[in-house]
Amino acid sequence: MDYTIRELRQNEVKILDIFLYEAIFIPEGVTAPSRDIIKQPELQVYVSNFGKHKGDICYVAEIENKIVGAVWGRIMNDYGHVDDETPSLAISLLKEYRNYGIGTKLMKRILTELKEHGYKQTSLAVQKTNYAVRMYKKAGFEIIDENDEEYIMMCKLIILKAGGD
Repeated sequence: MDYTIRELRQNEVKILDIFLYEAIFIPEGVTAPSRDIIKQPELQVYVSNFGKHKGDICYVAEIENKIVGAVWGRIMNDYGHVDDETPSLAISLLKEYRNYGIGTKLMKRILTELKEHGYKQTSLAVQKTNYAVRMYKKAGFEIIDENDEEYIMMCKLIILKAGGD
């Protein structure tokens, strides 16, 4: 599958509403919530005024001029909040574009960018039954906390010295 990963343009920010909804993990056999769920304050923290706060960063996957996936991070008090110096991430793909490695490439891209911006770590929250837990572990995330339903995962962003690989 041929796709491009690029930065989100400011005039495209509203598309994050679609990917915020797509990021909600719906277990097999469970009815999906109404799209209005993203208007709840605990979810709006991921997208409200995106691009206008220090540390807001987003990359999208594009196929034939259609955005099919997004990964974004910001310093926010969300489900995966660790501290005020650690950006929390969200990632999602349209259903028909999952399991092609696009999410992994998006994650690698934002982790590289966060390192280049001097961040030491990043975090996220994920439901324990979400198949994406494996991808996060492969990308370097480790479980640092959990509750009955979710893991809080963190990835240390190691800055390699010159000559490192």
